[in-house]
Amino acid sequence: MTAIKHALQRDIFTPNDERLLSIVNVCKAGKKKKNCFLCATVTTERPVQVKVVKVKKSDKGDFYKRQIAWALRDLAVVDAKDAIKENPEFDLHFEKIYKWVASSTAEKNAFISCIWKLNQRYLRKKIDFVNVSSQLLEELPKVTEESVPSGENQSVTGGDEEAVDEYQELNAREEQDIEIMMEGCEYAISNAEAFAEKLSRELQVLDGANIQSIMASEKQVNILMKLLDEALKEVDQIELKLSSYEEMLQSVKEQMDQISESNHLIHLSNTNNVKLLSEIEFLVNHMDLAKGHIKALQEGDLASSRGIEACTNAADALLQCMNVALRPGHDMLLAVKQQQQRFSDLREHFARRLASHLNNVFVQQFTQALLQLYNRSYFLSVPGHDQSSTLAQHSVELTLPNHHPFHRDLLRYAKLMEWLKSTDYGKYEGLTKNYMDYLSRLYEREIKDFFEVAKIKMTGTTKESKKFGLHGSSGKLTGSTSSLNKLSVQSSGNRRSQSSSLLDMGNMSASDLDVADRTKFDKIFEQVLSELEPLCLAEQDFISKFFKLQQHQSISGTMTEAEDLDGGTLSRQHNSGTPLPVSSERDMIRQMMIKIFRCIEPELNNLIALGDKIDSFNSLYMLVKMSHHVWTAQNVDPASFLSTTLGNVLVTVKRNFDKCISNQIRQMEEVKISKKSKVGILPFVAEFEEFAGLAESIFKNAERRGDLDKAYTKLIRGVFVNVEKVANESQKTPRDVVMMENFHHIFATLSRLKISCLEAEKKEAKQKYTDHLQSYVIYSLGQPLEKLNHFFEGVEARVAQGIREEEVSYQLAFNKQELRKVIKEYPGKEVKKGLDNLYKKVDKHLCEEENLLQVVWHSMQDEFIRQYKHFEGLIARCYPGSGITMEFTIQDILDYCSSIAQSH
Repeated sequence: MTAIKHALQRDIFTPNDERLLSIVNVCKAGKKKKNCFLCATVTTERPVQVKVVKVKKSDKGDFYKRQIAWALRDLAVVDAKDAIKENPEFDLHFEKIYKWVASSTAEKNAFISCIWKLNQRYLRKKIDFVNVSSQLLEELPKVTEESVPSGENQSVTGGDEEAVDEYQELNAREEQDIEIMMEGCEYAISNAEAFAEKLSRELQVLDGANIQSIMASEKQVNILMKLLDEALKEVDQIELKLSSYEEMLQSVKEQMDQISESNHLIHLSNTNNVKLLSEIEFLVNHMDLAKGHIKALQEGDLASSRGIEACTNAADALLQCMNVALRPGHDMLLAVKQQQQRFSDLREHFARRLASHLNNVFVQQFTQALLQLYNRSYFLSVPGHDQSSTLAQHSVELTLPNHHPFHRDLLRYAKLMEWLKSTDYGKYEGLTKNYMDYLSRLYEREIKDFFEVAKIKMTGTTKESKKFGLHGSSGKLTGSTSSLNKLSVQSSGNRRSQSSSLLDMGNMSASDLDVADRTKFDKIFEQVLSELEPLCLAEQDFISKFFKLQQHQSISGTMTEAEDLDGGTLSRQHNSGTPLPVSSERDMIRQMMIKIFRCIEPELNNLIALGDKIDSFNSLYMLVKMSHHVWTAQNVDPASFLSTTLGNVLVTVKRNFDKCISNQIRQMEEVKISKKSKVGILPFVAEFEEFAGLAESIFKNAERRGDLDKAYTKLIRGVFVNVEKVANESQKTPRDVVMMENFHHIFATLSRLKISCLEAEKKEAKQKYTDHLQSYVIYSLGQPLEKLNHFFEGVEARVAQGIREEEVSYQLAFNKQELRKVIKEYPGKEVKKGLDNLYKKVDKHLCEEENLLQVVWHSMQDEFIRQYKHFEGLIARCYPGSGITMEFTIQDILDYCSSIAQSH
């Protein structure tokens, strides 16, 4: 093994500036025995690096090669498998576990011991040695980098006794002395033993000289000893004096200690007095309420502006005193407890007084508003009263009462309401409930009267308004909604049937009177929405400011949905007066608005139902107006009461609009035509024109244009389908005439209105009109020269059979004599007579509204001329040089058609 170690050191490690410290012959556990060597090495240069190197013999077997190396710092665990029994197996845990079997247990132990010593000497991170005998782990003295000289030569030998010898390096002066001494002796290098003997003799001579020198200096030593004795005596005297001085100072020290203790007590007393004064000043400054504030809280006038301001300042000062952050121990002072109790009593007294006063203000305002409402109702109900008077002006002009004066008076108490909310939430909640109760009743009466007047204005004249006038102190209209509906039907009976359907097949088209009624309805509906919107916004803004609720900020906390607003309380009261946490103050505003204005949505729905019953055209106006107001409200606050309510009503309006469109399509399908008269322009085609024209004027720049486009698509499809259905069922009027006239009317309507979403339908209508015009012309014209037409059909048949055109005249049935005989039967007089009868027939088929007679007649003239030219062409090709011609010319045909058209 020694020879192998020297060979490895020479061939592998010396070229890499490494020293081999230990070696073990191993093979991998559980595999075929391929021996290799694990070597523990250190580098000869600093910093020293310790490695475990695997060396393997080459395949040829004549030299060794380095296979893999691991840094010792990467070694985590050395597992010897068994600390008691001899076992050649051991594991090294690097980044993975390597299992080895040594050739002998002694080599394994020597290698593990070397690893342990290197770990102790060079590594800060200690390796775990598992199942290793304690005898192998002999700790070396720890040598730091500072303690090792820079020129140190370390030699570590392999085996069990490996260690590193330490020596002291000579300094420069010692090296110089040795060199001088060696230069003085010529044989110092050649004869080291003689040089050593010479040095020994000289050392003995020097020792003897030293001893003689010591013995010669005895006298001086004795003198020195005497001097030392005298010095000791002086020291003893000095110590005696110091002892006396210390005794004298002891009494002074005691006196000074007493003075120091007295000064400390005085300083401590002053410190305590300063702190006590600070605490008293803190309590006096923060818990002392001015007499003026106390008087304002107890007796302040809550009706005047100056009194309200004084009470507000006093309430804020009281709140600051009650909310002061007391220091530890303050709450145990009797004076503090008495002051807190006094503040609590003042708070309770002022809260009761404020709540009572505000309740009285609510009642007073409610009574005043009811009185004004009663006066308006009374004057309206008095026969012959001047309705331009101030009291009746609101109802006559369809306006809602203005609550701004009430809001202005109450907003003076806004800061006091905020104080009440933070100090006594129970009373704050009670005021909130009372306000909602009073306002909900007041607004219900005002809004119902307002909507009743709006219904009267929608349904009739002044007489009808008097008939359904206002009666009683409540100011409600006695006429019910059903009566108003009946009235609307009766008053408009002379203009349209009771169904008032847009496409009712028995009704006339929209007249000027209808347009005026619809414009009137549009203005009234817009005025209703314009009055409701500022009313709701003003009330919501007032609630936010008066009750101190944020409209756009949520507060923390959870709430089991505000406790049944319609039934009573906003939230449960606490005995402590603290508010019940709510999910959002914004939700609280919405819930209050819902209770106060709970009648708006039903009244709007009733008004919408009435307008829809009066005239289904009104759903177009309502959809546009309502969409605009919803869009405006959502821009302000998408989650507000106004936005939500108008959004719900908009759904109803949209449903009515969709229902109106569906009804029109259903009525198209149910249309019946007369069997005795010609069809002409179908009623639903004319009504679609009226609908589209009005809709375009209403929906100009509207937000809900998409709804109208969808309705257009449904209606035009229904019109197309039902025009074809009626054309197929028509008995008196030819199918092509019905299709031609109605699709021509549809095409003209779409071209005039230029509806972008119906461009495809416009092209389709034009194509259908053109196709059916051509079909009708061909069908009606038929074969005006019937015998001549049959003759030339025979000629064309012979040509088709293969006979040359110039040889057709040799056929017996188609010779020149037969052709002249047939031509003589159609003189110009007979042709004109046949055309005149055809014109009368076409005139009976076509209607006057569409004025297509001349168009059809011109198309028939062109078709007749085309047939004439065809006959002339056959004569020229089949009977060349015969000189046979028709007895009338193309110019004669033009003159006949022109004279017939002018004569009729």
